[in-house]
Amino acid sequence: MTPRLTHLDDSGAASMVDVGDKAASAREALAEGRVAMAPATLDLILSGMAKKGDVIAVARIAGIMAAKRTHELIPLCHPLLLTKVAVEIEPDPALPGLRVTGLARVSGQTGVEMEALTAVAVACLTIYDMAKAVDRGMRIEGIRLLAKSGGRSGTWQAEPLP
Repeated sequence: MTPRLTHLDDSGAASMVDVGDKAASAREALAEGRVAMAPATLDLILSGMAKKGDVIAVARIAGIMAAKRTHELIPLCHPLLLTKVAVEIEPDPALPGLRVTGLARVSGQTGVEMEALTAVAVACLTIYDMAKAVDRGMRIEGIRLLAKSGGRSGTWQAEPLP
């Protein structure tokens, strides 16, 4: 069997997948990303003295809000009744910068990978937005799915980075 993209119909046109006949199941996804920055920028963020306010708290809320609106941002995503969204942001002096993880859960007929990835992407963008006045050279890196569970395809986990 040749693999095929699920969001293309038989004629090759973009199409929302019909999940109506699928059984609801518990599903979870975990994603990650990083914002690399100058050490002084990281220090400023951690001190809570950034001009726009508490960067980490605002980015966390932005990520949660984004996960809940994924279907409005990604054209063929289904609206989901998420049961849990969590965004964690941790300093990494070795980067230097911030590591962001996003967790999404649902009991439903389709997965939550896009919600977890959207949470991470928007949290990273918010960090950039709130600190760009002091460091335009920040880099958003490594946004990827770490793990997913549930549904017909079961459990999947990313290989560790070298």
